[in-house]
Amino acid sequence: MELFSFYNVENLFLPDPKPMHRLDPTRSGLRSWDERRYKNKLFKISHVFQLMKEENGVLPLMIGLSEVSGRKVLEDLVELEPFNKNYGIVHYNSMDERKVDVALLYDKAKVEVIDSEAITFFFEIVDKNTENYDTTRDVLYSKVKYKGEIINVFIAHLPSKREKDINKPKRDFILNEIHTRILNLVESKEHVVLCGDFNENPDDENLIKILYGNNHEKILENPFQQLFSTRRYSTFHYSSGLLFDQIMLSESFFNDNTSLSFQNAEVFSSEKISSRDRKFEGRPFRTYAGTRYLGGYSDHFPVFVRFICKTQ
Repeated sequence: MELFSFYNVENLFLPDPKPMHRLDPTRSGLRSWDERRYKNKLFKISHVFQLMKEENGVLPLMIGLSEVSGRKVLEDLVELEPFNKNYGIVHYNSMDERKVDVALLYDKAKVEVIDSEAITFFFEIVDKNTENYDTTRDVLYSKVKYKGEIINVFIAHLPSKREKDINKPKRDFILNEIHTRILNLVESKEHVVLCGDFNENPDDENLIKILYGNNHEKILENPFQQLFSTRRYSTFHYSSGLLFDQIMLSESFFNDNTSLSFQNAEVFSSEKISSRDRKFEGRPFRTYAGTRYLGGYSDHFPVFVRFICKTQ
């Protein structure tokens, strides 16, 4: 068995330097984000994957991450158990205004990275007084090899839903671009994994549309549609359960002739990483609630898919 996982880790920043003045803004935007809290956060994130390993017998061969700020936090993370320096990193600094990026961790003993690219998006700001543009988080593309087979991995953290969802046109545009790239890869008979925090649920129009080609043929499967229909959620907004974190797979993973054959999908909502507060039972134990430090893991649960591993 092999696993592929995605996890929005909620603001993994390096510790803030001490401000010169108590009103100075911090780099992270987090209150009192110091060395102790940073190390606790790293331990918590690594512990999630230790728990995943204990439950499944293996660590994920690849892990997509979002809300990480810079490469150094990733280097510090893979030093810890259960990674123990055995995981490589694919990361690019994006032009996101909050300086948070997506990244790929991979088991160096199993996976070879052949190529990678940060897919950057610019959005024009319509303003008569200035020529300006807006940026968002990159989509990370990696071409990897596993047991002689090529896998194309896209990791996204799409613009958030806020202010009457003014970011929807940006999500539409990004997904259209990714869809075009996926179509080309599927036509070449290559495996594709599309994962991330899409800020949309599996039944939203964008995430249904991306599953189909131009002739309405199925090109991707989204096993998180079934999980969402049974009220399995990865994050929450007030009283609403959401499944924004998803992993979609090309039809080739459902073929008996491949080295990785899809088995099932899960939201990893272990009690050990869930809220200690009875009012929020069954929700992720988050690091911050607003400005209040809770000391938890993340405001999202990780998600993963299991593969049956076949010898070629």
